[in-house]
Amino acid sequence: MLKIKVVNKVGNEMYIGQSSDKICAIFNFAYEDGDWMIIDSDKKGGFYKIQLEDTMQESIIYVPGSFFIYHIPLKDKRSNYSPKSFYGDCHIIKIEEASKEEIKQRRNLAFNPYDEHGNDTFFPHSSANIETRGECVFASRNAIDGYYFNDSHGSFPYQSWGINRDPKAEFKIDFGREVQVDEVILTLRADFPHDNYWEKVTLEFSDGSTIDASLKKSAERQSIKFEPKIVNSIILKNLIKAKGISEFPALTQFEAWGVEKN
Repeated sequence: MLKIKVVNKVGNEMYIGQSSDKICAIFNFAYEDGDWMIIDSDKKGGFYKIQLEDTMQESIIYVPGSFFIYHIPLKDKRSNYSPKSFYGDCHIIKIEEASKEEIKQRRNLAFNPYDEHGNDTFFPHSSANIETRGECVFASRNAIDGYYFNDSHGSFPYQSWGINRDPKAEFKIDFGREVQVDEVILTLRADFPHDNYWEKVTLEFSDGSTIDASLKKSAERQSIKFEPKIVNSIILKNLIKAKGISEFPALTQFEAWGVEKN
């Protein structure tokens, strides 16, 4: 059994719905700042296929508990989302358990366009020790939202993870459980000549191992392959900027390819 509630900032329940297998909800009201939703299940731990906003992509998430929470982005914090997202008075939400075939397939285990700051109820979840000026268009979640547009910077669809020119910046992806990964693919922001790029980076895995990788000045996806590792998190660190005039390297997308742990 799945149950969804949309709640406003003072705790009033704006919508309640439930289904034995798949939620297809229609909210006929405009979102206001402070609105949030909670999705409950009658079991603890599971994988769900979700589309919490009909202008955004579907994603498979892992929920370690019996519920997960999603906060509707504040109106002045939506410039890293499509201008069509979260506006209007008709919102379609889809939630269902992922099938065994969907769960087992090799996929990008880092993809989650519904990630947000402070998220600890569903995974994958991104975080960073630095985000340029605290602006949403440079937040860590932008690097796992599935948008690869990287020939400019700033508002949607050119959002990215920005490091505020700090070489000590680190990006982390937390899977919320152990997974088996064998490849990380990085898409650097490539708004040249405004941007620079990292010529070397380090991947630090939760099993204690590290991989140093060289990157090139390119707008294309850059693959880092390795023997399969069982991990619950990966950190991107030791970001060595290439010599050049620009002080602004940034990350457009971080992919972690693999399968669920057997």
